[in-house]
Amino acid sequence: MRVAIRVKPGSSRTAVGGRHGDTSAIIVAVTARAVDGKATEAALRAIAAAFGVRRAAVTLVAGATSRDKVVDIDGEATELAGRRAALLSAQS
Repeated sequence: MRVAIRVKPGSSRTAVGGRHGDTSAIIVAVTARAVDGKATEAALRAIAAAFGVRRAAVTLVAGATSRDKVVDIDGEATELAGRRAALLSAQS
């Protein structure tokens, strides 16, 4: 499943959930700063945990140096779709 995310580096805590504006991007807040790819890696780990998959099942597709990223998540499509919907409707 391909998922758009919006990374918020330097947050006080790591959290996944909520919708970025009017888009279908899931907000991913991470404590890591946006230096040397640390925030990106933290975001990928947070997405893996939120979707209940191993980190290896999450691949960055686009946005390596941007706050807006696209990731592929390997797993059972119905379950991933349900988790995505729940995360988008969560309060950020």
